[in-house]
Amino acid sequence: MKKANQYFRDTNKTRLLLICYFLFFSVLIQAQEIINLYPSKIPNSKPTELKESGIGMYKDVTIPTLEYFKPNAEKASGAAVIIVPGGGYSVVVYNGEGVSTAKALAEKGIAAFVLKYRLPNDAIMVDKKIGPLQDAQQAIKLVRDNADKWGLDRNKIGIMGFSAGGHLASTAATHFEKSYIDNKENTSLRPDFQILVYPVISMTNALTHGGSRDNLLEKNPSNDDIDLFSNELQVKSNTPLAYLTHTADDTTVDVDNSIQYFEKLRHNKVDAEMHIYPKGGHGFIFKHAGWITPLLDWMKRNQFIKE
Repeated sequence: MKKANQYFRDTNKTRLLLICYFLFFSVLIQAQEIINLYPSKIPNSKPTELKESGIGMYKDVTIPTLEYFKPNAEKASGAAVIIVPGGGYSVVVYNGEGVSTAKALAEKGIAAFVLKYRLPNDAIMVDKKIGPLQDAQQAIKLVRDNADKWGLDRNKIGIMGFSAGGHLASTAATHFEKSYIDNKENTSLRPDFQILVYPVISMTNALTHGGSRDNLLEKNPSNDDIDLFSNELQVKSNTPLAYLTHTADDTTVDVDNSIQYFEKLRHNKVDAEMHIYPKGGHGFIFKHAGWITPLLDWMKRNQFIKE
């Protein structure tokens, strides 16, 4: 009897160890890859005592990264999206807008890359106005240069931004003809599509989100800087197709940011789709789980997601 009890104890212990092993192994399989954005020196940077802080929402980012969420292998379409969380250019709402969206897109077969970008700060940058754009351009370049490695279509690499991240995404979508990074390979920095969710678009007095503009351009920016970073003024016929969504009652970022951008796209004959909900306020994705359904339909129609 004692031998039998010992046998069962040993067997249960072995089973427990095996279960722990396989659980640990499965976590490793599902673990996402975090990639330093720059292989060596970070451009436009200077020595600083600042250190990144936060859990799930970050500030004082000095080392930008991409976190790769692999697409569902059975649904993989070859398309990829670089996700740019918002935060008024003062923080990066990494988990709430970045990771949660990446998981939803990856499940549908989209390779998703969450960008943790440098926030404009004179303490860490020579020119803080262009720092975030450099990181967005480098993210596009990195994903496109490694398309074969990840099984991606180089012509289906888009960018998606929320709030101030929407400003950065739309900046990447309208300023791609000038490279703000080292690009000896002459890789195209043009995103193939843009997805903008309650985005800051304009830096003009009438439309801008004051905090985002102050953080990016200072409190009294020049007219030239206001025009350059008012992305509704930078739309041309080669601007990538766009999906925009916003709420009419957004009191943080006026919905006219999306409307005016849509109008500029339309008048330049750039394909654009816009969904405006009557209520929900800023950050409505946290209240309305169904917000992503029309976006996924748009992606299917444009063959970024398999039917």
